[in-house]
Amino acid sequence: MTENSSLPPSPTPAPTWFTQPGGRSRAWRCTPAPAEVREFHASLPEYAPTPLTELPSLAGEWGVGRVFVKDESSRLGLPAFKALGASWAVHRLLAERAAYGRDTGPVTLVTATDGNHGRAVARTARLLGQRARVFVPQGVHPRAAAAIAAEGAGVTHVTGSYDEAVRLAAEASAAPGAVLVQDTAWPGYERIPAWIVEGYSTLCVEIDEQLAAADIHEGPDLVAVPVGVGSLAQAVVTHYRSRPAGRGTALLAVEPEAAACVLESLRIGEAVSVRTGETAMAGLNCGTPSSIAWPHLKNGLDAAVAVTEADSSRAGARLAALGISSGPCGAAAPAGAGSVLTGPGADERRTALGLGSASVVVLLSTEGTAAS
Repeated sequence: MTENSSLPPSPTPAPTWFTQPGGRSRAWRCTPAPAEVREFHASLPEYAPTPLTELPSLAGEWGVGRVFVKDESSRLGLPAFKALGASWAVHRLLAERAAYGRDTGPVTLVTATDGNHGRAVARTARLLGQRARVFVPQGVHPRAAAAIAAEGAGVTHVTGSYDEAVRLAAEASAAPGAVLVQDTAWPGYERIPAWIVEGYSTLCVEIDEQLAAADIHEGPDLVAVPVGVGSLAQAVVTHYRSRPAGRGTALLAVEPEAAACVLESLRIGEAVSVRTGETAMAGLNCGTPSSIAWPHLKNGLDAAVAVTEADSSRAGARLAALGISSGPCGAAAPAGAGSVLTGPGADERRTALGLGSASVVVLLSTEGTAAS
């Protein structure tokens, strides 16, 4: 194995990572997502399971049995997984309004975004005859903002961070006929973010089915998931920690070094905010964990790792060479897994995650290159 073929070659003696005692082996369990989420998504005209692609070359380089990438570069007509959460949450919201006699006209769906969630909300609003207003912080690529506007949404550019955009979106949602559809929660705002998390469960159910088709029936040994505020990671934790006790799946959160709020929160032992910097992984550039995600992350994750811009870039290029379109956020998962499984200190990290030469690894590539 040469330096050019590894994914990624470590630019530092060891990755910035934190492990906590055996999330997979704890007695802590949670309630699974409702089965009707998958049924709802399957009823949508554009629904199809996204590919789970096996990459034997990475398995050889990393010294594990099999490596799979869940490729979310095309999901419900959009280049990222976010449409799963937005569609289910808006479906629940509008059904509730109708049940209580509040469906007197179109609503304005308000949200803040680093790109993919805002476009998903805007697309859902357009398809259902609703309106959307999306707050976009600094650092979001102009193409991403233009794609949101092309869905018919009003776009408000914020001179500030993602957390500031969320604050302004929440204020704007107090207007008559407006409702906040945000994929992060805080005390007093939890129901809609919980629906969004439920929506992501379809991705995990598909992985189970696809692994079974590949003759893997006990589930993966490791799942690497990119983390912004932690909503997708919450869905992943919920899926794997709602199973009966037995052989557990190790769960690894991957964040940019510029915005490693979950890693820092795990290190301290409570949810904290961090000051974010610039990163090409714009969808992960979040400084505060979601309040409803945090208990799941604290109790259900095995480890977290922070990756550099170079890590993500190299991983994206490598996936492209293997035929998978992966934007900077999607490439975070293979970047993080590669940095944990190889390089200085790898033996200790592999032991902490319970991984060996026969282990099955699943990487969540959450967006395609068209998302940025």
